[in-house]
Amino acid sequence: MSASIHTLVEASGLPKSEARLLVAHALGVDRAWLVAHANDLVDAAQQELAGALLGRRQAGEPIAYILGHREFHGLDLAVTPDVLIPRPETELLVDLALARMGGESRRVLDLGTGSGAIAIAIAHSAPRADVWAADASAAALALARANAARHAPRVHFVESDWFAGLIGQRFGLVLTNPPYVAADDPHLQQGDVRFEPRAALVGGADGLDCIRRVISEARDHLAAGGWLLLEHGHEQGEASRALLAAAGYSEVDSWPDLAGIPRVSGGRR
Repeated sequence: MSASIHTLVEASGLPKSEARLLVAHALGVDRAWLVAHANDLVDAAQQELAGALLGRRQAGEPIAYILGHREFHGLDLAVTPDVLIPRPETELLVDLALARMGGESRRVLDLGTGSGAIAIAIAHSAPRADVWAADASAAALALARANAARHAPRVHFVESDWFAGLIGQRFGLVLTNPPYVAADDPHLQQGDVRFEPRAALVGGADGLDCIRRVISEARDHLAAGGWLLLEHGHEQGEASRALLAAAGYSEVDSWPDLAGIPRVSGGRR
């Protein structure tokens, strides 16, 4: 039995914005068209596809994985369950990096690149930069390369467990959004993160294991005066600054996201 677009959206039990996005994807139309044609009937094949997408969201699967893409820093990036979903708060890391480049040609490293979001956004905004991206996951790198081919084909990709595959390389900027969730954090059982790769989320018992390692090892890969900038949890700013200071970085500071939450900390070699 045929159903209208309005019926599909209402019967899903999902927030209307989410349901409309998924139904529009199933029908191959944009949301404006969908709203204007809310009373149109959909055929059986379209109804089945829309129902499948809505069912996946009802089960909690992130919309970005269902649709297969997510916008980041104005760029449309492919995403899969092999990588974290790029989030708006991580755009702060890109903006801070760009502000420190001053339009110059600098060597930049995105460590633990995942989908390639950070590296690609920087390369797209700063065409003169020599941007590198590293990840230990071959699947993540394959996706990142595909995203770069669309938006910033000059990015260099390296399969590397943190700095292990970058011996002898130095950069003016090292950026990372490392795993920083504590192993027993209850948020790991909630929302979208239930579906995201655990290895890209969990940073040891206190969430700081990867942050400690990056801060310790980055100094050997930073040019004189180079910056290390890293994203962290909303309660990890003080600990991150203390680790940076203890490791000998200068100009140590933290920067808030749009919600006023300290989200990125960093320092200079």
